[in-house]
Amino acid sequence: MRVSARTDYALRAVTELAAAPPGPVPAERIASAQNIPRRFLDNILLQLRRAGLIHSLRGPDGGYWLARPADDITLADVIAVIEGKPEYPAHGGYPGVAGPLADVWSALREHEERLLTEVTFAQIVSSDSATRPSTR
Repeated sequence: MRVSARTDYALRAVTELAAAPPGPVPAERIASAQNIPRRFLDNILLQLRRAGLIHSLRGPDGGYWLARPADDITLADVIAVIEGKPEYPAHGGYPGVAGPLADVWSALREHEERLLTEVTFAQIVSSDSATRPSTR
């Protein structure tokens, strides 16, 4: 799986919001903490807000916060907003001895989808290693 810079930034921004105390987090703080170009971040935050993953408040005490609890937002939720639903080409099978490769690609896709839909932002920001997702 290739992860675009835009998706990487979105995942990092949502992680920053998941780790923040209750209340709005200014975009400047997110950009600074994650070293994300501010103008790029603003577009990402707008996209996440329109998708209903985050809320925003304008003004001097404004900022962004998660629309749902961090344990209810998965990596797949954010990736789907930024990249859209993944479309995998169908493998009609390979000829001869390469035939089993199609099964490997299928298993890889299934593992990727399962991992991304199971890992929540609460797990990512948890300091307790027992609740962190396993990447094995």
